[in-house]
Amino acid sequence: MNLYSSIRFHTSRGKPVKCQLIYHFSLFFFLECFTKQIAIVVVSNLRSTGSPRLSQQQGETGYPNPDMVKASSLLLVWLLSSLIFLQVCSATESPQYTVVHTESDFEIRLYRDSVWMCAVVDDISFDKATKTGFHRLFQYIQGANMNYSRIPMTKPVLTSILPGAGPLGSSAYYVCFFLPVKFQGTPPLALSELNLKPATWPSHCIAVRKFSGFATDTRIVTEAKRLSTSLDMSPWANSTTLDSKYAYSIAQYDSPFRFIGRVNEVWVDIDGSELDGCGATLRVATY
Repeated sequence: MNLYSSIRFHTSRGKPVKCQLIYHFSLFFFLECFTKQIAIVVVSNLRSTGSPRLSQQQGETGYPNPDMVKASSLLLVWLLSSLIFLQVCSATESPQYTVVHTESDFEIRLYRDSVWMCAVVDDISFDKATKTGFHRLFQYIQGANMNYSRIPMTKPVLTSILPGAGPLGSSAYYVCFFLPVKFQGTPPLALSELNLKPATWPSHCIAVRKFSGFATDTRIVTEAKRLSTSLDMSPWANSTTLDSKYAYSIAQYDSPFRFIGRVNEVWVDIDGSELDGCGATLRVATY
């Protein structure tokens, strides 16, 4: 797979042209910076050897070398263009939605039909269940499927909590990965040992509350209760579909290695309301 096909594979529709332009722009400045720096190193080495000709042509003036200043400026431009390239061309796909209602601390989104790949995990810890499920999903997107397809990462990683569904009344979790548009129609089948299965979402509405930091076992309960309280004081008070009051999903958008500016969300399915265009819907996902 060449560079352009890789860029096209990892970005959404309309991005490849931008990526190619930014790539050429970045490459041009990198080459110019590189040649300038080589020239400066050569000149500096000759000067250090005491070349009379160089000493006469480029005496010590006490000011920064103009070539060095220009090369440094070009290097800065290259670094900035590289950051833009990474920002635009490493964009990951996410499920599409429309915001149909907004409150001060939550919003209602209408999500389109979509297909996810999910891992069922029985555990008493949200954090452990998410890590276990994602490990299996990561193997799947790295090629552990019947097509041997490498599937680009998407956002978010979604963990649905169903209290009481596990053994002895413990929680069961569905850790899900949104499939890119390319694989929505025909999801590659996972290897049997991974115990994964696709989940089809119908178009439906979800109440969403955002929060920062890490989604820990205690933090998610706190945020879910806050969303529940907000819903109880809104026109959506009687519109949640899950039987348990605090059955919900946690959407995580960042890798564990990001410590600042993390984005997480609590999702609760909305059903049976005609408010803002959200008619009767099915469950968040069909497992």
